[in-house]
Amino acid sequence: MAPSSSASPAAGLSRPVAQRKVHPSAEYRRRPRMSVSPPPKKFRSMVEIMKVAKRVELPVEEEEEDEELEEEEDDYGEVVCEQCGSGERPEELLLCDKCNKGFHMLCLRPIVVRVPIGPWHCPHCSGDQHRIIKSFSQKKIVDFFRIQKESQMVVKCSSAQVDIRKRRKRSLVFHKRRRRLSLYIPTEDPHRRLVQMASLASALTALDMEFSDELTYMPGMACKSANSAKFESGGMQVLSKEDTETLEQCRAMYKRGECPPLMVAFDSREGYTVEADGHIKDLTILAEYTGDVDYIRNRQEDDCDSMMTLLLARDPSKSLVICPDKRGNISRFINGINNHSPEGKKKQNLKCVRYSVKGACHVLLVAIRDIAKGERLYYDYNGYEHEYPTHHFV
Repeated sequence: MAPSSSASPAAGLSRPVAQRKVHPSAEYRRRPRMSVSPPPKKFRSMVEIMKVAKRVELPVEEEEEDEELEEEEDDYGEVVCEQCGSGERPEELLLCDKCNKGFHMLCLRPIVVRVPIGPWHCPHCSGDQHRIIKSFSQKKIVDFFRIQKESQMVVKCSSAQVDIRKRRKRSLVFHKRRRRLSLYIPTEDPHRRLVQMASLASALTALDMEFSDELTYMPGMACKSANSAKFESGGMQVLSKEDTETLEQCRAMYKRGECPPLMVAFDSREGYTVEADGHIKDLTILAEYTGDVDYIRNRQEDDCDSMMTLLLARDPSKSLVICPDKRGNISRFINGINNHSPEGKKKQNLKCVRYSVKGACHVLLVAIRDIAKGERLYYDYNGYEHEYPTHHFV
């Protein structure tokens, strides 16, 4: 029997798909475009990689280098200090880059407080034991210290002396209530003053330093506005108006070539030292501690052994130090006492005082008693922090 026209639609689906006639272009239009993505990468674990990895053998040359390094370590393990003969405290042993001999940092004279950065030579190889003070001509001294001309010197000197006499007459009653700081008295002989300044110039040039009688603010370090006494934790002693005028007079005298009566000498045990070349009275301003001003945080790993605290701020990140490694004056060469022994404390004849001068912090070195000619100058390095190792000082 032929199929009726009322057959169900499902019967039409029994026709094979291959028998349908569809134009190829129409079939292409009906297919949706699919983006073909690459199959995901399969990463091997480190355990699988190590199972198939080949063993790598070092060349013979590298093995020999390792053996040489081990031999060098064994050699250095036998190094002893040339001064005390002990190999203890190896972390404090310095090896000379020239003679390969060892020295304890605290056995050296002068002692080495911090591990030096870069090459280091012992006193014998560096020639420090036989260092002499060089001679400088008058012209070189004038140029080195930037001394003003004599015509300006005479006028300013006479006017300064008149001002001091007037000021003393006006403040006679005030003198009885409070002791004021005094001006130093320069040596009268001009030739002797040149010798004194030549000794300082020789010491500064030996350390590759420039002379500077004031605080310097270099790019990349602390700016001048950072040196403010208002940041000091607990406040800072303010220098009186009269003492500020005395300090300015000292600065002006030095610019005229009228230096304090001091000589820089070299001692094989203490290094550079400063001696009085004339009588110095009590409470005399001898020098201001000068150099580059920088933040303490920038100098934690510095090997400079002459840094001076300038500002102890409430915020430790704002604390400042004076670094006389590039620029400085005679204060750089004044030694410290051994404040762990009675004999060392007796040698102290100066004190280091931090003052607020016109709102900025300054450090002054002032005589605490009369100092005789030929006496060496000493002050206490631990005036504030008590962190400097002075128990090995001479």
